[in-house]
Amino acid sequence: MMNEVRAQKLLDDPVLRHVLTVIDAQGADTRIVGGAVRNVLMGLPANDIDCATTATPQEVAELARAAGLKVVPTGIDHGTVTVVAHGRPFEITTLRRDVATNGRRAEVAFGTDFDIDAHRRDFTMNALYLDKHGKLYDFTNGLADITARRVRFIGDAATRIREDYLRILRFFRFSADYGVGALDAAGLAACIQERAGLAQLSRERVRSEMLRILVARRAVEVVTDLSDIGVLTAITGGVAELGRFTRVASGADDAVIRLLALSVVVPEDAERLRERLRLSNGEFDRLNKAGSLIARMHGRRETVDVRTLRRLVVELGLQPVADATTVLAGEPTPVLNDAAHALLADFINGSQRVPVFPLTGKHLAAAGVSAGPRMGRVLARARDLWLDADCSSNADDLNALLAKAVIQVP
Repeated sequence: MMNEVRAQKLLDDPVLRHVLTVIDAQGADTRIVGGAVRNVLMGLPANDIDCATTATPQEVAELARAAGLKVVPTGIDHGTVTVVAHGRPFEITTLRRDVATNGRRAEVAFGTDFDIDAHRRDFTMNALYLDKHGKLYDFTNGLADITARRVRFIGDAATRIREDYLRILRFFRFSADYGVGALDAAGLAACIQERAGLAQLSRERVRSEMLRILVARRAVEVVTDLSDIGVLTAITGGVAELGRFTRVASGADDAVIRLLALSVVVPEDAERLRERLRLSNGEFDRLNKAGSLIARMHGRRETVDVRTLRRLVVELGLQPVADATTVLAGEPTPVLNDAAHALLADFINGSQRVPVFPLTGKHLAAAGVSAGPRMGRVLARARDLWLDADCSSNADDLNALLAKAVIQVP
């Protein structure tokens, strides 16, 4: 009874109630299913609301349009129609049964049996249904697993995994997000047994799950488990820096910096991860630049002072310096002195602007330097002198260092 009272909160949403009424207008049975039900029972936000229905995709689309709702055929071949009401999307999927699976996708047929639909899902906690009257349906003992915070496959774990090998990573992600204690033994054993199937998956799908695991509530415990059973190496292709990852995860919730801490020691590691995880250009660029700086700074015995810190930020950019210093924090070297730490914090929070080299080719031309290769060399030397002068913006200082650069560059 208590669970149904909690689940009733979903039905307090008038927009959702309207959508359910519209789809059931001609006798269909439409129920909220999956993550929304799971989350509300766990006292968590239910952001995305999915529904399962006995209506066919065509019927869902027709009923929604007749009620003035927008229809997006997001996955109509597999039974899914997105209905948009008051600007909010609701995925409505016709009940299904698997006809054939190949480890990456399933051939399905539409049906009307919620029990069969429940047993083709991945985990018991994701197979709970709530109808428009507030009644909960539990065909797989999911309520008990939600209470115990236990992530458990429905039926035989290996069979569920062979239907879609991404379920290996989903097992770890859901355990990291929602589970407590040790991983379900049967599920873990099946993941180990079937891990070779991960090679069948698109790298984009693996990337998506992996980045979500890295920022999950129990990321450190679960990433360690992934490392222990060899799945992490199969995904990243390199050695895991679990100590760095643990330190960074305690203070940074950014998936990219956590991946940096876990798997990047030199720039070549970023190249490898780009290939294995199909990283975006922005993700790769961030890992590559920070990886270069980590390799350059790791083992540096000299204390990083304000001048050195400023120079690094100007030369390499604020993001790589912030990322690298975060990853290396707590290690014996390098050491940033207090003033350098304070300056970096000021750059990050915007209370100080990162200096920008103010001289251009126009300034050199005015000083009598002709266009050509020498102008580039003079400008580069002037920039070095400007960095040595603590990035002065004083006009007299700039004129002096420009004159010095002209003299020094043949």
